[in-house]
Amino acid sequence: MVTINATYQGDLCCTAVHGPSSAQLQTDAPKDNEGLGRFFSPTDLVATALATCILTTMGIVARRRGIDLKGASAVVEKHMNATPRRIGRLPVVLKIRGTYTDEQKQVLEHAAHHCPVHKSLHPDIDASITFEWLG
Repeated sequence: MVTINATYQGDLCCTAVHGPSSAQLQTDAPKDNEGLGRFFSPTDLVATALATCILTTMGIVARRRGIDLKGASAVVEKHMNATPRRIGRLPVVLKIRGTYTDEQKQVLEHAAHHCPVHKSLHPDIDASITFEWLG
């Protein structure tokens, strides 16, 4: 179990503190929802969590199998639905440089699709993952 303590700072900003490390981050409402967009919004953090979880899960599998995944990157786009206001789409594009066998690609793609955040998203959210294998 991990505890995160969040405090409303006013002006649509919050500060969150990660219990185990005491690391802090701030959030702000986005400009299109009455905020100033100074920091990640809560829904931006969902998109960020998805991209970094995919890379981390792939990294765990790669490390266990002796595969060098360093430099792999992800771009995620957050698309909001207007009514009700919620995340509608989180398409992710992974760019992976290096030479990989078909088996290694299959294992890494499986890991990406089974990261905990991807598995935790509501099924109404389109969270497609595209792989660009850049040799």
